[in-house]
Amino acid sequence: MSSWSAGWTPGHPHAGLVGSAAAGLGRAGRAVRRVGPGLALALLVAAAATGIGRLVPVLGGPVLGIVLGALVGAVVRPGRVLAPGLAVAARPLLQASIVVLGTGLSLQQVVRVGLGSLPVMLGTLAVALGGGWLLGRLLGVTGDTRTLVSVGTGICGASAIAAVASVIEPRRTDLAYAVGTIVTFNVAAVLLFPVVGHALAMDQTAFGLWAGTAINDTSSVVAAAVSYGPEAAQEGIVVKLTRTLMIVPVVLALALLRGRRTGDIRPVPWRKVVPLFLVGFLLAAGAQSLGLVPVGWHAGLALLGTFLLTTALAGIGLTLRFADMRAAGFRPLLLGGLLWVAVAASSLGLQAATGAL
Repeated sequence: MSSWSAGWTPGHPHAGLVGSAAAGLGRAGRAVRRVGPGLALALLVAAAATGIGRLVPVLGGPVLGIVLGALVGAVVRPGRVLAPGLAVAARPLLQASIVVLGTGLSLQQVVRVGLGSLPVMLGTLAVALGGGWLLGRLLGVTGDTRTLVSVGTGICGASAIAAVASVIEPRRTDLAYAVGTIVTFNVAAVLLFPVVGHALAMDQTAFGLWAGTAINDTSSVVAAAVSYGPEAAQEGIVVKLTRTLMIVPVVLALALLRGRRTGDIRPVPWRKVVPLFLVGFLLAAGAQSLGLVPVGWHAGLALLGTFLLTTALAGIGLTLRFADMRAAGFRPLLLGGLLWVAVAASSLGLQAATGAL
């Protein structure tokens, strides 16, 4: 036995540090084993989608990521083993992709595009909320389901639904109906918007504004805009993130209405209404504005951001269940479809009226 090992006892001064390090490594190993299988599958699908996307650039890797993911998921039917890794791909990687893509923008661009989009963005939000109230009454979709579908369509899909749900506390069935409805039209938007944009001969800036104001979920906006072109991607991301900020006044207003109705007014934690990745995106754009991102890194960061997005969309596609979409029910689905069409059409109309189209 060496003198080093002979002198090592449980009471040694560094024994606690070694034990803590070993425990930390053990936890890390368990986390990798839990997340690894699903994340590896999402990465494989993303790699295949990226390769095919180079052969079919009109679709691009991100769009193909969600399509291939849905097809593979229909065959593989991911269960509990794959679910943790797919959850990491679908949310944290999506948020990371937006932060990375933020390094290609300056704060000046963010402010200019964000302010320039306000007329169209506020108009489409009014159409979604007002139309949701009116059409919901006509279709017999009432209560929390109508509210959740309206804010999901008008602001930012599942993120807005989650934020509002934390305040109004809907039934699980209402939440499931709203999420299923939004997911259905997210997938449709990713596939249809680029086709319609090309048919209308929209330039990249106009398409980015259209996607950012008329597509529900952030992931779907980025996927459709990236497939249309780099300028469309930048425009769409900034417009969408500006639109995401509308969560704050809407959630606060709903919290106030609920409090008045129930007599129980509660504070709303800022973390539930201000997404952390939005802060990260602004910090990344700030770093670019200050010249902290070397010019030689731009192309690599753009590729990394797009691949992370493709992986996230592959993870989302792998978790899609067509049965869940059907389970949303006919009337909530019809409400979501009518609002989706109304918001898309009003966005184009407002662009034409303001000279942006």
